[in-house]
Amino acid sequence: MVLLQKVVNDTSVPRNIRRAASDAIRSLQDPALSPAVRAANATAILDEISQDPNMPSQTRISIWNVVSILETIRD
Repeated sequence: MVLLQKVVNDTSVPRNIRRAASDAIRSLQDPALSPAVRAANATAILDEISQDPNMPSQTRISIWNVVSILETIRD
């Protein structure tokens, strides 16, 4: 979540990408779901935006790192 928060706070990142990162953080914080479901939901959100051509390259790398971390979470 720290990596995603850095994306949200980076003003050089387009607004739609920052919004998706915020949505992924909210998904990770949902106490009603199991950790694996939260990670899967956040991964789906981040996968959608990872192909955005307006995304700065350093942000894309950060998003890929977050997705890699989230893919390791299992119940």
